[in-house]
Amino acid sequence: MTSFSFRRDIVTRPILQWARGVMPALSQTEREALEAGDTWWDAALFTGDPDWNELLALPKARLSAEEQAFLDGPVDELCAMLDDWKITWETRDLPPDAWDFLKSRRFFGMIIPKPYGGLGFSAFGHAEIVRKIATRSVSAAVTAMVPNSLGPGELILRFGTKAQQDHWLPRLADGREVPAFGLTSAEAGSDAGSMVDEGVVCRRMWKGQEALGIRLNWSKRYITLGPVCTVLGLAFKLRDPDRLLGGEEDIGITCALVPTDTPGVEIGRRHLPAFQTFQNGPNQGKDVFIPMDLVIGGVERAGQGWKMLMTALAAGRGISLPALSGAAAAFSALTTGSYARIRSQFNTPIGKFEGVQERLARIAGSAYLIDAARRLTCVGLDQGRHPSVISALLKSGATERMRVVVNDAMDVHGGKAVIEGPRNYLGSQYRAIPVGITVEGANILTRSLMVFGQGAIRAHPFMLSEILAIGEEDRAKGLADFDAVFWKHVAHALRTGLRAWGRSWTGGLSSPAPEAGRATGFYRRMGRYSAAFALTSDIALLTLGGTLKRKEMLSGRLGDILSELYFLSGALKRWEDEGRQDADFPLLRWCMETGFATIEQRFDDVFANLPNRLAGWLLRAAILPLGPRRRGPPDHVTTACAELLLHPSPTRDRLIENVYVGGKDEAVGRLIDAFERVVATQPIHDRLRAQKIRHWRDAIDGGWLTREEIAALRAADAAVAEVIAVDDFAPEDLAAPSAPTPWREAEARRDAVAAPH
Repeated sequence: MTSFSFRRDIVTRPILQWARGVMPALSQTEREALEAGDTWWDAALFTGDPDWNELLALPKARLSAEEQAFLDGPVDELCAMLDDWKITWETRDLPPDAWDFLKSRRFFGMIIPKPYGGLGFSAFGHAEIVRKIATRSVSAAVTAMVPNSLGPGELILRFGTKAQQDHWLPRLADGREVPAFGLTSAEAGSDAGSMVDEGVVCRRMWKGQEALGIRLNWSKRYITLGPVCTVLGLAFKLRDPDRLLGGEEDIGITCALVPTDTPGVEIGRRHLPAFQTFQNGPNQGKDVFIPMDLVIGGVERAGQGWKMLMTALAAGRGISLPALSGAAAAFSALTTGSYARIRSQFNTPIGKFEGVQERLARIAGSAYLIDAARRLTCVGLDQGRHPSVISALLKSGATERMRVVVNDAMDVHGGKAVIEGPRNYLGSQYRAIPVGITVEGANILTRSLMVFGQGAIRAHPFMLSEILAIGEEDRAKGLADFDAVFWKHVAHALRTGLRAWGRSWTGGLSSPAPEAGRATGFYRRMGRYSAAFALTSDIALLTLGGTLKRKEMLSGRLGDILSELYFLSGALKRWEDEGRQDADFPLLRWCMETGFATIEQRFDDVFANLPNRLAGWLLRAAILPLGPRRRGPPDHVTTACAELLLHPSPTRDRLIENVYVGGKDEAVGRLIDAFERVVATQPIHDRLRAQKIRHWRDAIDGGWLTREEIAALRAADAAVAEVIAVDDFAPEDLAAPSAPTPWREAEARRDAVAAPH
């Protein structure tokens, strides 16, 4: 019997009763999602007082010698095999030699440890490989990344039995097995709990003997590698109506391995996702029987599928899609900066027009920022962490920035990027945008439900413990647990309130910061915004309780603040890791000023829309007493960032590192050749301009140019003309093919279904 406690029994008890009334109980799916993965730098930001020295003490993301050799060797060999125009518009698949190369060089086994025949690469090595391939072909990058992301390999490695690991991992590593994972269905998209795909425990014959197993019926769609896979990882709801496993009838979401040559499995049909031609399509299974030893992790893992998936996703979402985003941003920086340098209008390179420079600066700054946050996350993953909230905000934030960057690149290129053909090097990146935005958690719901919704519970120093205490069935234990954590939360909130007020009213000057040279002031402002975010989160949770998760616009804005704080942390870490390069400082400042403006605007929006108006007014008075003051980077910083893309420099090289260019007989190779020729002949143009000679051809007869200079100028002009040219086609080349096209087949099937019988 517990002794009487005045605080616990008189003060805390009614608070707990109130909390039980306003905080809904966690569903099993929510609980499993929260228990999956762990926290990391997001938790430091949620404290309101992150230790910046802890951030700077993290190791720099580096490739091992073996990973660098693979990037410079097999990855370049693979890229040389790929012609994205042919892959997209002619064969609609990777060439057979590329498929064979992917398997033989173990691209599908990057995450599989060497004892099982895989490459055993780090998260950063894996990400850099995907990133480089994506600068050549998004379809090839997706093909290489999916077996190393959410799927059978990752799940077997983490949760599989020893027998499953010994059998499947070597076969996945060397390409004997091609994996896919079936999760999404027509009924279950973001809401996996609405899944109707079902497995029933039963006894049937398997390879000539009666076996305990599962009868499966499913219909999945959007499954990458599904049309060509040999083993399908499958998520389904498992039932045991005859209690053959000795437990409950409804066991829950379960993951199993289904060899696709099993009777009843149907694969092969394809989707065309935004005309990206990686293998993707629907699959079905009717009365498919598999033995229980094909449940990933064995019968003991039955019903744990959702938690397994969320844990695996916490890592995969932090690698693959940010790598694609980083590739698109770096590729856009290389091509758009080069094109803006060689393309002239009104006798001026278009990159010198301020309207274009705004876009160039955003491309350069975003490329710097995406890769910075991506590298920081890879460091955490390589330390063995599985930060679910960080992975969600990184995927969402990186792909949204990718969308902006590629659109900017399209705008600067104009018609050059609009006209399809082998000369168009941007079209595929543009068409791929919706794929990254949608997969592995659609950005709309990731932003509005997951980033702050899960972060407020998972990364907050006390919230998860309080919620678990509120839901504790043993009321005495729940009261004791709640009493222990609630008053710590109160003390933390009071400290946070004072900290946020003090740092805001001093403009961040009272925030602690490491000695970081020109970047020291940025740390102080980050400390100010972190404290303000922690205070605002607590007040929002206090005044809204469980209804906050239904206030998706408020939750989305708070999630934006957390996301900005994380991305900006990555930018500060990158600048430090790369040796505080003065030439890179305009990029860092552009990122920080842009992020600070976004943060202040989101705070302003939150305060204006909090249902409790007194709380909104008090928060505004404490945190933004003068309203939003940050307006983004000044014009001279924007110009400096744009200029970095227009001229060769070590800073530009760091931005576009590991972008595959190809030979001078290819579109990007021709662009870079023209860029280099234009840069090399610029001093000649400058000399002639000083003599008031408008065009170099006007100087030929006057003896102003040597024979070698004339040849160089002619070659540069020819190279530029070749790059500016766009494709055109004879009418017969664009005529409808006589053979049935995929869309005509789809229309015919639809008409057949709709026809009266």
